[in-house]
Amino acid sequence: MSTPFVPDEFAVPPGLNTDHFRLEPLGPQHNERDHDAWMSSIEHIRTTPGFPRGKSDWPSAMPLEKNLADLEMHADDFAARQGFTYSVLDGDNVIGCVYLYPAKQDGFDVEAASWVRASHAQLDVVLWEAVSTWLSDVWPFKRVLYAPR
Repeated sequence: MSTPFVPDEFAVPPGLNTDHFRLEPLGPQHNERDHDAWMSSIEHIRTTPGFPRGKSDWPSAMPLEKNLADLEMHADDFAARQGFTYSVLDGDNVIGCVYLYPAKQDGFDVEAASWVRASHAQLDVVLWEAVSTWLSDVWPFKRVLYAPR
C-alpha cells in the first residue's frame, strides 16, 4: 500500500491570505477567469521557473471547455486529497495558480509549482516566497521541490 499524500488527520488549508493576493481551492467557478489568465500569459508561464513541467509545448492554448475539464480534475484531486491546486486571486481576478502534487523525483515529498499572469509578473517572487513559507509552516511536507526564483 502506498503512503497517502497527506496524513488523514491533516486539515488541508482552505487557502492563504497575504497583502498582495489570496489563494483558494481552484474549481469550476474560476473557469472563465482562469482561462483568461492562462490564455493571456502562455509565453510568460513558459519562462517561469518550474515550467514547462516536462512538456515543451505546455502550457498551450485550450478552449474554455477543456479548461473547465482541467479545473474539474484539479477539484477532484483536491477532494480526494491526491493533489492540491489553488487559484491566486486579486479581488475576484484570477492572477495565477499554485499546484501541490506528489513529487515524481526521488527524495521529495511534494512538487510545488506556481505561475502568475504576465500582467502581474512582479508578484512571481512574492508568490514563491509566500508559498514556500506556507509549505514550511503549515503543511506536513519535509522535502519540497519548488523551483527557486
